[in-house]
Amino acid sequence: MARQGRCSAGQTVVLGTTLLVFLLLHFETTRAAKFTVGDTSGWTFNVNSWTNGKKFTAGDILVFNYDPTFHNLVIVDVNGYNNCVASSSSKTYTSGNDQIKLSEGT
Repeated sequence: MARQGRCSAGQTVVLGTTLLVFLLLHFETTRAAKFTVGDTSGWTFNVNSWTNGKKFTAGDILVFNYDPTFHNLVIVDVNGYNNCVASSSSKTYTSGNDQIKLSEGT
């Protein structure tokens, strides 16, 4: 008698589990990372080299620690950054411990 090509419930579970394990091993699990800008020195002057060796992705969080009596944090676009100018619509943070989540394309 010819076999009709049906699997038993046990075979289906084994096949499904194997497929799930394969998918989990195949795709790298990504988790958001949290970076303290300036590392242990915090957000100070001359932190340009701080980014060396770091890879940032959407969803990562940048933590800015600074003395709020002297500094703040302003979100600007590339033009504002290059010209050291903030528009009236720029978001300003003043807590001294601000966390910014990177969005896609940042």
